[in-house]
Amino acid sequence: MDLKEYFGNTEGTGILATSDSEGSVDLAIYSRPYIIDENKIAFSMLERTSYENVQSNPKAAYMFIEKGEGYNGKRLYLKKTGEETDKERIENIRAQRQKKHESKTESVRHFVYFSVEKIRPLTG
Repeated sequence: MDLKEYFGNTEGTGILATSDSEGSVDLAIYSRPYIIDENKIAFSMLERTSYENVQSNPKAAYMFIEKGEGYNGKRLYLKKTGEETDKERIENIRAQRQKKHESKTESVRHFVYFSVEKIRPLTG
């Protein structure tokens, strides 16, 4: 599957699921991932629950629900592989893509890389 083409051409809503080292689960609405290559994606993250969770438990899942009728979309099973914290580099990466729901007051961001371990359809 070509993730760059899929996320570049498909409208919908994304949800990132993470859990801490104790297994407490969190869900958060997240924008489309940045596609690094077919096996690697990244998210721009604030210092909130999702970010804190992947510090102690590198496993996460991202569910993308396509806009429209029915239940179409993808589930990506992820593992954190790295992180970029240089603010200038993060802003340069983020500037390459428009953001609809961006908060100007929260500037502490981390660019967190994940390997894509498995991709499944939304249902089935």
